[in-house]
Amino acid sequence: MDELDLDLLILGAGGAGLCAALHAADASPRLRIGIVVKGLLGRAGCTRMVQGGYNAVLTPPDSLQAHLLDTLKGGGFINDQELVWTLVTEAPGRVLELESRYGCLFDRGTDGHIHQKPFAGQTHDRTIHKGDLTGIEIMNRLSEQVAVRANVRAFEECRAMELALDPDGRCAGALVLDQRSGRFLVLRARATLLAMGGGPTMYRIFACSADKASDGIALAWRAGLTLRDMEMIQFHPTGLVIPGSLMTGALLEEGLRGAGGHLKNGRDERFMARYDASRMERSTRDLVARASFLEIQAGRGTPNGGVWIDVSHLGADVVERSFRGMVRRCRDFGRDLARGPVEVGPTAHFMMGGVVIDPACRTSVEGLFAAGEDTGGVHGANRLGGNGVAESTVFGGIAGDVMADAVVDLSERRHDAGALERVVRAAQAPLGRTDGDLYALQRRLRDVMWEHAGLVRDASGLTAAQGAIEEIGHRLETTGVPGGPVLNLAWHDWLNVHSQLTASRLIIASALQRTESRGAHWRDDFPAPGREPLYSVRARRSGDDLTIWREPVALTRARPDTSAPRPEAVEIGD
Repeated sequence: MDELDLDLLILGAGGAGLCAALHAADASPRLRIGIVVKGLLGRAGCTRMVQGGYNAVLTPPDSLQAHLLDTLKGGGFINDQELVWTLVTEAPGRVLELESRYGCLFDRGTDGHIHQKPFAGQTHDRTIHKGDLTGIEIMNRLSEQVAVRANVRAFEECRAMELALDPDGRCAGALVLDQRSGRFLVLRARATLLAMGGGPTMYRIFACSADKASDGIALAWRAGLTLRDMEMIQFHPTGLVIPGSLMTGALLEEGLRGAGGHLKNGRDERFMARYDASRMERSTRDLVARASFLEIQAGRGTPNGGVWIDVSHLGADVVERSFRGMVRRCRDFGRDLARGPVEVGPTAHFMMGGVVIDPACRTSVEGLFAAGEDTGGVHGANRLGGNGVAESTVFGGIAGDVMADAVVDLSERRHDAGALERVVRAAQAPLGRTDGDLYALQRRLRDVMWEHAGLVRDASGLTAAQGAIEEIGHRLETTGVPGGPVLNLAWHDWLNVHSQLTASRLIIASALQRTESRGAHWRDDFPAPGREPLYSVRARRSGDDLTIWREPVALTRARPDTSAPRPEAVEIGD
């Protein structure tokens, strides 16, 4: 294995990774910074796919307190409230930084101020955007800025395989696989950031980038980090339904519902009246997705097993002007969003759970930091649309600042070479083997997770899923892929399934532990929120076993008012 010394190593090149690199590079131009990206810089991952926008409080009557409370209400109050407060207080400054320092241009209103549109679950119009292609604007500008920082080096088409730990359990960098050459590389670093994004691609229908495989979650698990609330998987309610196409599940963003779009079942009924008559289509994602799923399950779906979204009543000119990207996407598949209803359905979108961090992005492993979708706590049981890219850029920037400062006092560390060599041998094992059918296992995994650990769950289904996941894991260990290590896509699909199985085990075990329904986690056998104090589900590796427990939620800034008629009403703490 080749080896290379760096000061800072960033695993992942979405909004979190790029903001971290820029903040660190500008804090000290002498720092040697490496970014590992599974695809091409600025072209891979999920931040680029963000359509809707970026939540930040800019003008009255909106307020930081309102953003905090909306996020806590949406998250079922199991959020880490200090992380949420960091998000809402830092987001306005990060938006201004994105524009004035990095060159992003967000849409303006007629008064010249940044335009903010309505999104579901929010009490004010606070979602900043660039049409319906916000992620492309942010990623283009961030990647351009990274490219001109002389002390930042990108390792493109490389995947992180294992965190490198020293004999004292401190992080010393990572083992990386160059997909083009098939060679392994040890990148030694004094501080490492885990920012690889989650990506629930272990489900049958998903909206996130197909290169995602929960690799960061798997790395964190093997390194012994504590993870929280892994049961909380967000299903977006409006993924395209395109029979026979891999584009099934691709998003039509939340702005359609915020602008007044209607959801209708196969009987032409606005079915949200049955589930949230006051907010209707502007209810939170967890509720709308589950309502759509239940309508379909009850036989009231569309011919292709979805529901309809209709914005044509807003006027074709308005739709074409406001949602150019989505109109174009629909027309690619023979659908006219501007003039009629389009079939949509729930799609796995985002992982709210992940690594436990503090507001400075520190983990429990010295020298290891985490930001973005690899972490848990910000969103609780449900993420509000527009809070995702805000989270990644806010905490990515914080991580870059903190890491740049931290390496001043961190000495170089020597990794356990023997442990990494064992990882290499295990990863190479399927090469050239002829047994098994990898893609049959992949389909089986996705079916099991969709049917038993998806939008509606119960103990019997989750227990059945546990058994199925273990069977798939055993079969994967003897399943081979043809060819050698150079540009072998089948090999990387095998590695993807390996990571997805780790995340799936955590999701199922955590879902069994949470014996209530809250946010995105709906237990048919426990259909109401629990009466016990609010808790977070924690998981950690103990040898080859899983230790799982409940931990009380610290209500440091707000608490639910259980005496109020609406459960989301709150009283502010001292």
